[in-house]
Amino acid sequence: MYNKVSFKRKLIASAVASCALSGFSSLAFAQDSDPMLEEVVVTGIRASLDRAMDVKRDSSGVVDAISAEDIGKFPDTNLAESLQRITGVSIDRQNGEGSQVTVRGFGPDYNMVTLNGRSMPTAAASPTGISTSRAFDFAQVASEVVSGVEVYKTGKASVASGGIGATINVKTARPLDNPGLNISVGAKAVTDTSNRNGSDVTPEVSGLFSWTDDSEMFGVGLSVSHQQRDSGASGSYVTQWNTQAWTDNTFSAADITNEPDVGQLYSQPTDIRYTIADRERTRDNAQLVLQFRPMDSLTGTLDYTYAQNDLEETRSEQSIWFLNGFDALTYDDSPVASPIVLSQDVLPINGGNSKDLGLAQQARGTSSTLESTGLNLSWDVTDNFSLTLDAHDSSAETTPDTSFGGSWVNFGMGANIVAHQIGYFNDGLPRFVIDEFSDCVGIGDDEPRNDMNCNGEFDPGDVGSQVNQTTYSAQYNDVTQVRLVGDLAFDNGGFRFGIESRETENRTEYSQTTDIMGNWALARPGDVSDLLSLEDFPSEFDEYDASPAGNQSFGDVYIGSAVDLAERVSGYETQDDTYYIFDNGFAPAPLSTNDTVKEEVDAAFFEVNLDSEIGGMPTHVTAGVRYETTDVTSTSQVRQPTSITWLSDDDFLRNYASANAEPYTVTASYDHLLPSFDFDINVLEDVKARFSYSKTIARPTYNNLSASTSVDQPSRPTINNPGTPNAIANANDPSLVPLESNNIDLSVEWYYDDSSYVSVGFYEKRVDNFIGIEPVDEPQFGLRDATNGPRAQAAVAALNDQGIEVTDGNLYTMVVAMENGIDFDDLDPLDAQANYSVNPNADDPLYMFQTNKPVNNKEAKIYGSEWAIQHFFGETGFGVQANYTTVEGDVGFDNTGDPSVAQFALVGLSDTANIVLLYDNYGFQGRLAYNWRDEFLNNANRYANNPEYTEAYQQLDFNVSYELTDNLTVSLEGINLTEESKRTYNRSVNQLWNYEQGAARYQLGARYTF
Repeated sequence: MYNKVSFKRKLIASAVASCALSGFSSLAFAQDSDPMLEEVVVTGIRASLDRAMDVKRDSSGVVDAISAEDIGKFPDTNLAESLQRITGVSIDRQNGEGSQVTVRGFGPDYNMVTLNGRSMPTAAASPTGISTSRAFDFAQVASEVVSGVEVYKTGKASVASGGIGATINVKTARPLDNPGLNISVGAKAVTDTSNRNGSDVTPEVSGLFSWTDDSEMFGVGLSVSHQQRDSGASGSYVTQWNTQAWTDNTFSAADITNEPDVGQLYSQPTDIRYTIADRERTRDNAQLVLQFRPMDSLTGTLDYTYAQNDLEETRSEQSIWFLNGFDALTYDDSPVASPIVLSQDVLPINGGNSKDLGLAQQARGTSSTLESTGLNLSWDVTDNFSLTLDAHDSSAETTPDTSFGGSWVNFGMGANIVAHQIGYFNDGLPRFVIDEFSDCVGIGDDEPRNDMNCNGEFDPGDVGSQVNQTTYSAQYNDVTQVRLVGDLAFDNGGFRFGIESRETENRTEYSQTTDIMGNWALARPGDVSDLLSLEDFPSEFDEYDASPAGNQSFGDVYIGSAVDLAERVSGYETQDDTYYIFDNGFAPAPLSTNDTVKEEVDAAFFEVNLDSEIGGMPTHVTAGVRYETTDVTSTSQVRQPTSITWLSDDDFLRNYASANAEPYTVTASYDHLLPSFDFDINVLEDVKARFSYSKTIARPTYNNLSASTSVDQPSRPTINNPGTPNAIANANDPSLVPLESNNIDLSVEWYYDDSSYVSVGFYEKRVDNFIGIEPVDEPQFGLRDATNGPRAQAAVAALNDQGIEVTDGNLYTMVVAMENGIDFDDLDPLDAQANYSVNPNADDPLYMFQTNKPVNNKEAKIYGSEWAIQHFFGETGFGVQANYTTVEGDVGFDNTGDPSVAQFALVGLSDTANIVLLYDNYGFQGRLAYNWRDEFLNNANRYANNPEYTEAYQQLDFNVSYELTDNLTVSLEGINLTEESKRTYNRSVNQLWNYEQGAARYQLGARYTF
């Protein structure tokens, strides 16, 4: 019989999961006296999987969870790497670590991440580019301070909006949830097999302290973690692939093997680059929690969370460049033909194009900080009614963290000594061979240059400076959120209702400085040679041979410190060829991007939970609706034009009120009604079927909401082409509305044994308002068009009356003549252009610009299935987890499509699979985890309308531990045991974009629990 007590157990399980998501840890109708609600504390892998299975079974909608095995013992060293074990979740990796998650094909920007139910700020500025993402970087949070993670794949009215793929809630411990004194300390020694020059062993230490008094009135919790990791990286990349149609005269002077058909698309690379890097990562996490429960019905929680992640990298590159002048080319048989061998004369004396051997030294560094202060008050007003107030103020920022003040510096060098070079693209890793060095004859003057060695070999004396680039990139994000929730329980049901206010402000800053340090006559080779040392690039690659036999392969390269080099050489005097030194470090350029987007969201929601029966089968329904209003205020620092002056027949001048950028603000608003409905039924005692419908939204990325706009000058008067803009503007649009998704889920779960279940589910998401780029004819900055106003129209009429041909020149001259009281026949057109101008006035129409801007003009359907099994073999201790997810979409990238047209395509769609073998018995615990992700599109416009695909990836990890005593556990972990590499490519697999060699990482640890 489905009585009131069993109903309460079900409702409480559902509500606790929902409250955890909302940041509320208790409900008024939770009764400690109910024996069915007694807590059983267990530890170990199997116990953590039992807790996760309970969350899945007892929650409304589709929910998956991961629980810590014990205090300070989360299953993986990285939260994202744990999340990838969940059906439907895949991850992106940075530097071999899980970074951001994709859920059911929706990338990081389309998933909401919360910490104890609170919306978290995100900041992840790229050292070399403008950061505009909403994505949360899980690498910021150490797993030791996390007690659990929940993935809500279906929407709920009581959950803050923002996630189409999923809402992911990260939970941390509360002292009153674990009474008494609890202390755990742990340490690990980490070794990364990719490490080159850093420490071979780096430390990770963590500690957790939790205390409550005997009466459980006061509680204090503190968790801290410090991690260091030194690693290296070796890789290769191509800067640009240019795709176009083959013609009869394409590379007609070259000897071509397997020539593409006329009209067939082919892609040509601009370069081949090898890279080696040394990296340092330092991560510090801390959380302090204070709790006070003066009476059983009232609990106050004050918490502070801190996370900092510092990344540093020094990087060396060597490269060759491909221009015209090929003597031989070989293409593959791909639909979009790829050159797999390129042979090229480089010296002009041989009919080639002079291009240097590129050598680059780079340094980058960023510091990411997250801080959050929150207060939660939970009051059981009556036995059946409770109120919870939750508020927090949180901030995140990513700023440059280098000795020179910027986030990235690139010191480019070169040696103009290559006579002939060959590039190979046929075995996964591009290779280049320099099979002929120059003896300097024929370069520039008739005589060899006296500042080069001219010995037909490459050595430090051939290296000269060329370019110095620095960037400054930062992102600041603040969130303030207040939420009041009421819960009312009644027989076989309950209501939840609440109001919420959330304010988010994001600021993005970026600038770049490029100093060209003279041409080769001035960039004297040898002037930096004393700062260089020799490095063997080919020896860095284990998976491929970077040195083809039988050729004079260029493998060794001279490298140095990018900071030292750039500080030493910043420019050259044109007279005496000497360099000078920076006195005050790198001078930053004025910010080219300075955008602030502020979103104010007010929401109200209502949700009902009902338990009942259909034909004797217990059912549960959660239905609700959420109403939100959002106000957007976008401010960009832009140099605002005030008018466009007409100077001649086709010459115009933009006029500005100030030479400096000034704030330009645009506002917008929108509202949404978001319903949700979850239904489940126990068709058998251990078999549960579910149906869910919800409407969810995901807001545009911050760059699309920027108020920045730039306008070009007109190319001609518009009166001869009325209604047709002849000037271009590039703009963003703060009035963009969020993506809207209508979601349907169907699933069946069979809990056939303790710790064991099988589930299968099907889902579909129909999404509107995807963002595309299209030209829109619209005015900008209130600029007016003097060439199509009353004066211009009167001038046309006057020319027609006199039988004079209306041309741009005659039109301008007539307007000047009429405006200044001069007879047209007496005004020389050249004199008019030299001495007069026509300024717009209020009678002129607004100038219409062809404005390229983001618009909500795309829709797509995502659908797929999820299959999962968890099984333990009796009491043997052995178990297995396995899942498989399919993801399909109706919008893909057409590799043979017109390369002159940008394509809209969904990124991140791929099948995924996980298999985990488990053992938990007699103090031993072990996991061997295999993860696979199929190839997927990760960028629909990497360069010039070309895509970027990520190849299929698989990874094998293990973790074993042994309890030496009841308090002391030792462990050994291995990550990426088979050292899988990451590779991305263009329209064909031979068209590499980027390759980074994989490496294994091992951790030996011990944890003591008091």
